Amino acid sequence: MTSYDIIGDIHGQATKLERLLSKLGYQRDDDSWAHPTRTAIFLGDFVDRGPEQVRTIKIARQMVRSGNALAVMGNHELNAIAWHTPDPTTDGEFLRPRTRLPWGPQNRKQHAAFLAEVEQDPDHHAELVDWFLSLPLWLDLPGFRVVHACWHHRYMSWLAPMLTADNCLRRELLPMATVGPADLAEKDNDQPSVFKAVEALTKGIEIPLPQGFTFVDEDGIVRSRVRVRWWDSTATTYRTAALLTPAKLSDLPEAAIPDHARIDLNENKPVFFGHYWLTGKPTIQGRRAACVDYSAGKGGPLVAYRYDGEAELSEDKLMWVD
Repeated sequence: MTSYDIIGDIHGQATKLERLLSKLGYQRDDDSWAHPTRTAIFLGDFVDRGPEQVRTIKIARQMVRSGNALAVMGNHELNAIAWHTPDPTTDGEFLRPRTRLPWGPQNRKQHAAFLAEVEQDPDHHAELVDWFLSLPLWLDLPGFRVVHACWHHRYMSWLAPMLTADNCLRRELLPMATVGPADLAEKDNDQPSVFKAVEALTKGIEIPLPQGFTFVDEDGIVRSRVRVRWWDSTATTYRTAALLTPAKLSDLPEAAIPDHARIDLNENKPVFFGHYWLTGKPTIQGRRAACVDYSAGKGGPLVAYRYDGEAELSEDKLMWVD
């Protein structure tokens, strides 16, 4: 069985990525990094925030092209695709709004590091977006699974017939995948849609807080919706499931979260994911669940899990560079 190194969200930190690859035993060979017995798997979010956007993509892309790595799409690649794709319903606008208030300025701010390197070279920009679109939404490999944000069996089964054979988004699906319903009630019901499925896989499960409850995020924005710890079967209430700091969690009720926000992880295979900007010493999230995003794009470590076929995961298999 092939051994794998599952690498978390890089966010333009190419130097940190090269240091991690070296620590994992990969060597520079011609125009790629390679290991004699192992294959890297990137969990997406190559872009935004960091100072080495294009170089990060180049490293990952060449490793995938040479057969030394696999990769899945992250929400920042999805956002980059939507930023670049015209909105068929609005002249001069794009699927991820560039000018429309209130989201246009905020979208540009989030995407600024990538745009600074590619916006003046439209052909290169388009080429990179095409590569992003070639990334699958998930990988179901012998012995384990990989997704950027949430392994959602029901949404995957529903969405798969609309995707390519490699579980990639088709271009014609992009409007449905990136533009949410105007009616929040439709967004929060239990019925699948392309938007809800792609959003869950790349951004996680988000649910409305009970009426009257809000929190202020790190950007100072008041939020009435929260993402949940879908991988934790014991996280059944807002206070135990919400992905918030302990201080903010203490303000939430012990009321049960909606049934459809609770995922049966189906623990016959380990699942690896990124996305959640964890902090502190890297650890696994359960016997068969591991998040390897520890905020590399905000000064945290870039983390990898060294997978060798084990049915139960171990903290000893985590490696990182600060």
